[in-house]
Amino acid sequence: MKSTNGTNHHADIPPDTRKSLPIALLRAREAVMAGFRPVLARHGITEQQWRVLRVLSEIGKPLDASNLAFRASILPPSLTRILKMLSERQMISVIRDRGDGRRVLVQISKGGEDLIREVAPESREIYADLEQRYGEDKVRLLLEMLDDLTTKLSR
Repeated sequence: MKSTNGTNHHADIPPDTRKSLPIALLRAREAVMAGFRPVLARHGITEQQWRVLRVLSEIGKPLDASNLAFRASILPPSLTRILKMLSERQMISVIRDRGDGRRVLVQISKGGEDLIREVAPESREIYADLEQRYGEDKVRLLLEMLDDLTTKLSR
């Protein structure tokens, strides 16, 4: 990556941060999300709201809030605010569990599913570009490695 003055940005980064896994993961996340942020913004949705909708869409059934927070990698206090916004936009429905009144169940609604379908073609284009630039096998391997890392460190 070149800076505006023609120098190599990587040469400007102290070696210790290039070898830092947390920082490298954050840099990779930012590089990937740079392609998605404009699409989400055009559709009036935040990254966190999108993650909630994606998880709910993939699960396809009501999910309790703590499980949803975990699956979407969102802190519970943030999830409360996100659920309120998505509910107001009629993208999800939030109901109290009949068996446990303290437990909240969340389900994607037609509005949320419509948004998923609307964003899907642009999302597929971004993934296709990523795979073309980085390599389909490398993307698959990276996903497997990250899943393995998460599983091993979560124990």
